[in-house]
Amino acid sequence: MNEKAARQRLDKWLWHARVTKSRTLAQKLIESGAVRVNGQRVTGSDTRVGVGDGLTILVHQRLRVLKITGLAERRGSPSVAATLYEDISPVLPKAES
Repeated sequence: MNEKAARQRLDKWLWHARVTKSRTLAQKLIESGAVRVNGQRVTGSDTRVGVGDGLTILVHQRLRVLKITGLAERRGSPSVAATLYEDISPVLPKAES
């Protein structure tokens, strides 16, 4: 990747990493305030992220904490998408029945 690509739009990264099914859904998620970058709530889809940034995302009533480990030029397979982040989400105890 070139120097300019060292950072990427948040909506594109969420889509490339397969956190959302479409870029439009990524934009709506960001604009709703459900995404934090390095602990700061963001509402702009054009927020730039790069390797080493931490994301906290509330998606489908599930808290996901991801550390960005890579950027992609396009959306790839799920196995390729999984190489773009390290999932450091807390493991919640299962509710007793």
